[in-house]
Amino acid sequence: MKLWGGRFSKDSDPLMEDFHSSIFFDQRLYQEDIRGSIAHASMLGRQGIIQEKEAEAIIRGLEGILEDISLGKVEFSLGAEDIHMNVEAILTERIGDVAKKLHTGRSRNDQVATDLKLYALKEGAALQELLEELIEALSSLGEEHLETIMPGYTHLQKAQPITLGHHLLAYGEMFRRDWGRVADACRRADVMPLGSGALAGTTFPLDREYAASLLGFREITRNSLDGVSDRDYVVELLSAMSLIMVHLSRLSEEIILWSSDEFRFISLDDAYSTGSSIMPQKKNPDVAELVRGKSGRVFGHLMGSLTMLKGLPLAYNKDMQEDKEAFFDALDTVKKSLLIYPPMLLTMKVNREVMARGAAGGFTNATDAADYLAKKGLPFREAHEVIGKMVAHALEQGKALEEFTLAEFQAFSPLFQEDIYEAISLLTCVNGRKVPGGPATDRVLEHVRELKNWLKEARDGRNRR
Repeated sequence: MKLWGGRFSKDSDPLMEDFHSSIFFDQRLYQEDIRGSIAHASMLGRQGIIQEKEAEAIIRGLEGILEDISLGKVEFSLGAEDIHMNVEAILTERIGDVAKKLHTGRSRNDQVATDLKLYALKEGAALQELLEELIEALSSLGEEHLETIMPGYTHLQKAQPITLGHHLLAYGEMFRRDWGRVADACRRADVMPLGSGALAGTTFPLDREYAASLLGFREITRNSLDGVSDRDYVVELLSAMSLIMVHLSRLSEEIILWSSDEFRFISLDDAYSTGSSIMPQKKNPDVAELVRGKSGRVFGHLMGSLTMLKGLPLAYNKDMQEDKEAFFDALDTVKKSLLIYPPMLLTMKVNREVMARGAAGGFTNATDAADYLAKKGLPFREAHEVIGKMVAHALEQGKALEEFTLAEFQAFSPLFQEDIYEAISLLTCVNGRKVPGGPATDRVLEHVRELKNWLKEARDGRNRR
């Protein structure tokens, strides 16, 4: 008999059972569901809505079910539809009719909303921890490669010399923002909907604040309709995860380019590469390619969730069952991607000489040559034109700017002196950019230290919650 079957005179069609059931995927909410039920039972007993001894029996039964599920001793029923009704049915089998009092003053609508928020908060913390590991790996590499000169690009054309440390710390900032977005979404999710009932609360004298304190929620929802129908936090976390995947995908694209024979900036460790079944020479960056590909999967879940919600009238609608598979799969995808990235980065071999040669080509010091003339008093726009003509001449001659003789430099401007060679050396070009946020060694080291301090504070703050 269904727990909701009093209104019905016949059983569900087997096709309906299969189509309607969510136990295949929402069973992962069992810990949150049982935690919520224990808190609800405790509150019911404390309020005298059920007897204290009844509440104690229910709690003991739920604790036993939690342990048995954790040990793999429980087989869920398709007919019980979802994790909530499965747990209640098992509880009834174990402790008898007193289990039927558990649902007093509660609906599956506010129950599932509570479960999913608890799960989102737990998984949000897991995402933050994985982001911290990645940021730490990028910080370590940034410090290791303070003076590893490489070309910086715009339009995928060589632009100015930078360092690998400076480049990687740019991703450190992206992932730090991602951490903040997850934290923001979790802060708004930290509001308990339990007690909202199906949509209009209940006539029982629930102590919602007490239940919230048992579950660790910061506060309770202010409107019962919103309490059961809100899935903003799912969308927010999907949005945050989509941006995480954007940033991982951009980094993956660079890893793929850098490991190609055309670049040869890096070589990935064999443990994070694959070969070809037909071409024995191949070493493919499959991890980076898979992460790049999986980004679309997460974007799709975000768009699917937005589309699912956009036309729903208040309050709960069965459409909202579709939030979980998308949310769960996105979490699994992002967590796996974040988990594999730090060891892949930390084991890659950096070809410093190749990177330096890459920076030496492509006239990446042309801006510095123009700055040299501007510092000598020539208006920058005129200096820009002079250097542009020099680059055109250098291309015709097949040489770099630093290969010009002083006489050749002075043929374009009498302002050039012997110090031009030092001014356009790659290390000078990099270390001369001391503006805050620039690639100069001292600035990058400051960035590394600041990021490490932030990591410590972030971890300490998360661990205190």
